[in-house]
Amino acid sequence: MQLKEAQEIVDKWIKKYGVRYFNELTNTAILMEEVGEVARIMSRRYGEQSEKESDKNKDLGDEMADVLFVLICLANQTGIDLEEALRKNLDKKTNRDSERHLNNEKLK
Repeated sequence: MQLKEAQEIVDKWIKKYGVRYFNELTNTAILMEEVGEVARIMSRRYGEQSEKESDKNKDLGDEMADVLFVLICLANQTGIDLEEALRKNLDKKTNRDSERHLNNEKLK
């Protein structure tokens, strides 16, 4: 699935099942909640915190998909083409960091 297609699928889903998009500020708050759920799993499953019994069955992929869904909603609401934005962002990173990471002794 291409990002453009994902944006179209989410838009159709919102219009069919979600009635309408929540406003941008509400979706931003929801995005932060979803990112927090990913962070909780990461810190407890892969970090130094112990994982609570109630968190052991949480699906990290599903939580990441929740983040992506809300991010796509925000992109749709604000007129952002995520494919183009990602392309530009990768170009920026490539130009800025083309040798920085290769020369970083900490990464060797």
